[in-house]
Order: sequence, then structure tokens, then C-alpha cells
Amino acid sequence: MSSTNPITDQLSLARTQERYPPLFKSLPDRLFGPLASQNRFQYWSLLCALFAKRFGPEAELPPSHGFPSRDITGDIADELQFQEWSTEDELKDVTSATPLAIRAIAVFNRLRDAGWLRVDRVGVREMVTMPPAVAQFMNRLLEFAQTGPVFVSGKIRSIEVNVKLLLDEATDGASLQEAAKQTRALLEHVRIAGTNVRDLMRELGDVDATGEFVRRFFSDYIERMFIGDYKELRTREHPLSRRQEILKVILQIQQTPEIRDRLITWYRQKQANDDPKRAEALFQRDIGKIEDLRRIDEYLDRLDDEIRKANKLALAFLDYRLRGTRPLDELVGHAIDSVIKHGAAAAEVLPCAPSEMIGPERLAKPRVSSQRADPGELRKQVMSAEQEARSRLHLLARDRRNVNMPKLAAFVRDHLGGSKSIPSTALPADSIEAVRALQVLLTIASANDSNSPLLKMNAKTMSSGFTTVRTDDEELAGAGITHMPFDIVSTRRNTEGAKG
Repeated sequence: MSSTNPITDQLSLARTQERYPPLFKSLPDRLFGPLASQNRFQYWSLLCALFAKRFGPEAELPPSHGFPSRDITGDIADELQFQEWSTEDELKDVTSATPLAIRAIAVFNRLRDAGWLRVDRVGVREMVTMPPAVAQFMNRLLEFAQTGPVFVSGKIRSIEVNVKLLLDEATDGASLQEAAKQTRALLEHVRIAGTNVRDLMRELGDVDATGEFVRRFFSDYIERMFIGDYKELRTREHPLSRRQEILKVILQIQQTPEIRDRLITWYRQKQANDDPKRAEALFQRDIGKIEDLRRIDEYLDRLDDEIRKANKLALAFLDYRLRGTRPLDELVGHAIDSVIKHGAAAAEVLPCAPSEMIGPERLAKPRVSSQRADPGELRKQVMSAEQEARSRLHLLARDRRNVNMPKLAAFVRDHLGGSKSIPSTALPADSIEAVRALQVLLTIASANDSNSPLLKMNAKTMSSGFTTVRTDDEELAGAGITHMPFDIVSTRRNTEGAKG
């Protein structure tokens, strides 16, 4: 009997659903009908006008029940008077001779039947709204149509911030999900950029006029680059150089049980309907999307090759056009006239070699392109069980010794209890966490007692809800550490006393 891994099965199911998402569970079946008809350009401009004026985020706040149908048909009529429509199957009875109001009602019914508009009866009136899913889809279409060059630096910074937020105990899996979506979108844009370059050069190949070729090449290809910061991608200052730091944080998240369990719990509650196996699969899917960031170098190398080919093609085309515009016929005519006029003495007049002017040996030799050897496969290092255990122990030990502001505030709050202050000699040193917290408190007390404004400001940043006051100038052996004694004073207001 063959055994299957439930996590692998759930991960495969999640990837299948991502690859074949149920689009028409969210959108009406006939939604694309108007945009696939003969009047698709007219329908699109009409939908853009309605979305901008009535249903989009830039429009005024619509009434709760929607707009009266006469207002929408009036808006449609205002747009139709500037458009030319051809006869189509869905609107057979509508021609250019049909009155404008009747044409507007016919187009309104077409949009309603396709699902772009929804009509609800409120009393005796018909009120029109755009379904929320359709409005969101329309917004995505507008974003796609208005897409310009992508700046990789902004995408990488956003991914890095979302990934580092996962180390905070107050952050849930929404940041991981958002970072995974942004990583996938970034890789997809870089991957298809090479195809866009090839398509552009194919279009420019049909341009006959040299001036038009130059204008489109430098306008469409250089100024409006598909990646806005392409020239800075390989520099050290570019945020893309920190992608290895993002991958290290992802590895730390996977190897830290507390963070991993917290994120999987969020997926189980918010995404998987309390199914732990599916939550694990969704977590692994998003982690895998971010780990694909290491493939961006492969995509960029291929994009570099496409751009180099495009530059060579453009330079070859321009060189050919510039050479082709020289008056070769006039030059040949002058040469013939000189030979006829001077005869054998023409060799002294013409700037030519005494031998044959044209011959096979004088043709340029074909350019031989050097083929680079394929890179060898990278060796994959697999951690042994002992190495993995040591790595986990190292991470656990580091986390226990790490003291941040929330941990220090919790430590002080637990030992203050309900009192206003507590001496430093009363703090325990019976654990690693307590010793490290006491060391940080000693540093804060020394900074507060110094004359440096910068040290005091840094100490105030780490002191959340408390401060320190030096009590003596002689060192005391308290809590296992010799130090200058001080009191920890709470700065939190007593809300109970204030209410009383």
C-alpha cells in the first residue's frame, strides 16, 4: 500500500487552485461579451466613463441604493453621441438612424445582461449599481491599461519590510502573504520584460523611415523602459543587492518554531477554515514564492541578452540607413568620368589602390561569435540531522539572549507588579533572560546618568513605560552582578486612580 504525505497533497491542491483559479465564481459568465464584440473599443470607453463618473474610487460617494436608471442611461447617451457604432448581433435593431435615447437604453440593457451593471427595484424605481467584484475587476483592468515602467527598488524595499515584520510577535501572516504576492508579481514582470523587448524590436523592423525608427527606439525603448531603474540594478547601492538578507530571514522563519507556529495558526484561522494540513500547505506555498527571489538573477541575465541584441540590431539598422543615404551613384559616375578623361593616368587621380577595387578577398569576413561554455551545476549541500539540530539550538540560544524593547518592558512590568518602583538589587539573575535584561538595564541606567544627550535619547528609546534613577555612588553586589545601584521607576499613569 502506497502512503501519501497529507502536507504534500494539500500543497499540490493549493498550487492547482492557484494555477486554475475559479474566475467565474467571482465574475458573471458573460462579462467579457461586450469587450469581445465588434464595438469593443466603444464599450471600453463607455465603461471607463461610467466608472470614473459613477462607480470608481474617484467618483463621488454613491447613494446606498444606487443611481436611478435614467441617470445611467443619460450618461450613456452623453457618450454615445461622440461614438460611431457598427451593427452587431446583440444589437441588431440599433442603427445610426435610431434615436439616441433608444440606443442608450439598448446599450444599457446589454451591459446589464452581461453583468457589468446590476438593477435592483427599490419601491417603484429601478436603481443601478455595479457589483463589487465587477468594480474591483474594472479597477484592475484600468491599472493594467495604465501600467508604466516598474521600479524594482520600491518592490524590493516593500518585500524586505514585510518579511522583517514577521520576526515581530505582533505581526500575523498577512505580511507574509503580501510579500509573496509582491515577489511573484516582480518576478513575472522581469520575466516578461525580455519578451516585450523582442516585440518592440519586431514592430520597429517594419518602420521604413529612419527618423521614425530613431524616434520610436529612443522614446518607446529608452525613455519608457520596462524596468525604470534597470541601469542601477547591478550596483551595490540598489536594494536588489539585499535579496540575500531577505532569503536569510525566510530561512530563520522556517527554522524558528515560535514564528512558524504563529504564522501557521494565522493561516489556519484566516485562510484554511481550521484545517491544519491546508494551513501548512498555504504557508509553504507563500514561503516558496519568496524563495523564488533567488531566480531573479537568471531572469535579469536573459533580459541583458535581449537588450544587447536589441542594441546591436538598432545600431546595425541605423548604420545601414546612414550608409544607404550616401550618393553612391554620383560617386560611381565621377569615377567613370575620371577614367574616361584621364585614361591610364586616372590611377593617379582616383583615391583607389592600383589593384582590383572589388574582389572576394576584399569582402569583410563573417563575424565569428564566441560561445561561452555553459556554467556547471551548483552543488547542493544537504544538512545532516546533527547540523540541523545544532542550527536550531543556535537560533534558540540567540533568541533567548536577544533583548528588545517589548521583552525588556515585559520583564520590568512583571517585577514591578503593582508598585511604583523597585531597586536594582531586587532583580533576579536566575535565568539567561533575566541576566541579559539586567545587563541592558545597567546600560540604560549608565546612559541616563551620563551627560551625553545622545546616550540619554537612546536609553529613552529602550525604556518603554519606565525610567531609572541612580541611588548611590558605590558599587553593590546585587542580583549576582556588581553595579552602581539604581531604582526602576514606572512612568505609566495609574488609570484606576485617575478614574476614581
